[in-house]
Amino acid sequence: KKKGKKGSKKKKKKEKDLTADRTLESLYEELVLEGFLIRPLNIKLSEYIGEFSYLGTTLRQADIEPMPSLSDVRQLIALYGILPLGSQSVHQKAPLMKTLLLAGPGGVGKRMLVHALCTETGANLFNLSPRNLAGKYPGRSCLQYLLHMVFKVARQLQPSVIWIGDAEKTFYKKVPKLEKEMEPKRLKKDLVKVLKSLKPEDRVLVVGTSRRPFDADLKPFCKVYRKIILIPRPDYASRLVLWRELLRGGGARLTPSLDLSSLAKVTDGYTQGHILQAVRQVLTPRRLAQQTTRPLTAEEFIPPLARQDPVYKEEEEAFKMWYGRTPLGKKRARAAKAIEEEGESGKDKDKRGTGKKTGKEEKSKKKNK
Repeated sequence: KKKGKKGSKKKKKKEKDLTADRTLESLYEELVLEGFLIRPLNIKLSEYIGEFSYLGTTLRQADIEPMPSLSDVRQLIALYGILPLGSQSVHQKAPLMKTLLLAGPGGVGKRMLVHALCTETGANLFNLSPRNLAGKYPGRSCLQYLLHMVFKVARQLQPSVIWIGDAEKTFYKKVPKLEKEMEPKRLKKDLVKVLKSLKPEDRVLVVGTSRRPFDADLKPFCKVYRKIILIPRPDYASRLVLWRELLRGGGARLTPSLDLSSLAKVTDGYTQGHILQAVRQVLTPRRLAQQTTRPLTAEEFIPPLARQDPVYKEEEEAFKMWYGRTPLGKKRARAAKAIEEEGESGKDKDKRGTGKKTGKEEKSKKKNK
C-alpha cells in the first residue's frame, strides 16, 4: 500500500549555504585572486561590424536556408542577452533563459560578443572555462564549493555573465590524451544541478563559446545550452565594411590605389580575426609614415593572409549539419516543412477551384450549341 495522503505534496529541500560563515567581500576577493572573476574588455556591441544579408530572402524562396548574417547575430545578442540582463522589467516579462551558446569557427568574434555583453549591461564576468579550472579546487567537494561561490556572488552582484570557453570540452564524447590531465569534464554533472538553483528573478546568464560543438555529446550538451546562436564567417558586404573600418581605425589613408572591393572578394572564407591580424601586420608605424610618398595597395595584404588558414566550406557545412541535429534545428526544420505543406495545399485548392469553373463553362457552351 502507498503511504501518505493523496493531497500531500513533497517538500522541496532547502539548499545548504556552504559559505554561510563568510562575507560577500571575502568571496569576491577569493574569486578575483584565483582568476575566476575577471575584468571585461571595454567593447561595445556596435564595434562588432557586420552587414545585413539581402540575399537571404531570395535563397529562402529557392528552398535554401542561408547562414545568419553578422547583423542578425548582433540583433540576437541584443534580444537574448543585453535587454534581459540590462533591465529587470524586461527580464521578468521575457521568456526565462539561463544559458546561451555561441558556436562558430575560430576568429568570428565569439569572445568579443561576451565582453560586449558585459560592457553594455555593466555585468560582472566570471570565467569557468575548462582551461581556467585546470589544477584549481581539486576533488568533487571543492568544485561544488567553487560553483556555490561563483553563483552566490553572481546572484548578489547581478547582472552577471558566467562565461565557459570551449564549452564542448565539458561534454566531450572522448577526452583526447593530451587533455586528460586538464580534466575538461569536471563541470558536466554539477553544472546542470547549479543551473536549477537560478530563480526567474536572477539576472544571471551562462554563456558558452564553442569552435567545435560537434565534438560534444549532443544530448547532454543541448540539455544545458537550449539557446544556440550560430555565427558564420562574414559575407562579401560584411568583409567590405570590415576592411574599410579596420583600415581607418589603424590610421590608413583610403586612396584609389587601395582596391577594397578586390580585398573583400579575395578574403572569402577568412574571418574577422584573420583580417584584423593582416591589417595589424601591414600597418606598422614605419609603413604609416610612408603613405604620402607610397600609398597603400591591396597586394600588400596578400602575404599575411596567405600565412593563415581560411574557413573552408566543409567546416561551415559541418556546423550546419550539427545544428540540424539539435532540438532547435529540428524545430526549425519542422516549422519550414509545415509552411511548405500549407503553401502546396493552397495551390491545390486554387487548381481545384479553377477546374470547377472550367467545367461549368464547358456545360454552358454545350447547351448553347
